[in-house]
Amino acid sequence: MPEMRTVAENSSVTEFILAGLTSQPELQIPLFFLFLGFYVVTVVGNLGLITLIGLNSHLHTPMYFFLYNLSFIDFCYSTVITPKMLMSFVSKKNIISYAGCMTQLFFFLFFVISESFILSAMAYDRYAAICNPLVYMATMSSQICLLLLFGVYVMGFVGAMAHTACMVRLTFCANNLVDHYMCDILPLLELSCTSTYVNELVVFIVVGIDIGVPTVTIFISYALILSSILHIHSTEGRSKAFSTCSSHIIAVSLFFGSGAFMYLKPSSLLPMNQGKVSSLFYTIVVPMLNPLIYSLRNKDVKSALKKTLSKVLFS
Repeated sequence: MPEMRTVAENSSVTEFILAGLTSQPELQIPLFFLFLGFYVVTVVGNLGLITLIGLNSHLHTPMYFFLYNLSFIDFCYSTVITPKMLMSFVSKKNIISYAGCMTQLFFFLFFVISESFILSAMAYDRYAAICNPLVYMATMSSQICLLLLFGVYVMGFVGAMAHTACMVRLTFCANNLVDHYMCDILPLLELSCTSTYVNELVVFIVVGIDIGVPTVTIFISYALILSSILHIHSTEGRSKAFSTCSSHIIAVSLFFGSGAFMYLKPSSLLPMNQGKVSSLFYTIVVPMLNPLIYSLRNKDVKSALKKTLSKVLFS
């Protein structure tokens, strides 16, 4: 990280102070326990789903392969954000070093961009399963699944590198108070004492791609799925097809809705307090809800959970 050290030396800022979610003292402890509870549910839910899919061979299908990776991504990017956020509720100054801040920014962006593309890969998987069931296993072979997953993480890495590389080129002067609970792009741009035009351009281009491409993929997939479902004559068949997709639609709506609201609006139209609330959805709430959405609405997962628990209890 030689470039990061050089920028830190050229700037008068060597560390940042994270302002946190709120400055009201009476809310600090209740919010600490609330978000600690959220984090525990996120960790248990996602690691539980990863373990469940790993232990049950009948869940070793393309759909659960992507769900396994979604849970891994949710666990990782929640862990990048939440522990540091919890510190702001119990410490007077939540200090993070310059290198630590850029590292948090990189890994947050890597996992959040990867999530947007894995959701689109899951939509394509549902399209293949419902619209072309006879050739599903050939369409979603293990090689194709691995290729899609490789694409997901490459897009995550490229997007995170683009934003982080632009950020480390900026100079930060006297003001080092980040008006957020994490090192995010927009709050950091506000602190720069050099031009942020290139960074803002990169935000609109990269975020536009990272939200636009998956959203278009998902919309096309579900338009074709809906068309296919409407041609199913049996009510039971339609109901099964809808239930297969409903969990994914809920997760996609929560994630992309809050992300687009935060990044694709001009900062003048979105006060930072509203931005923090919007960020909570895709950084804290979505990683917690995803395992619940996919497990509580999924018969295969519930069946696997019962079998695994019965094995553990009887052994």
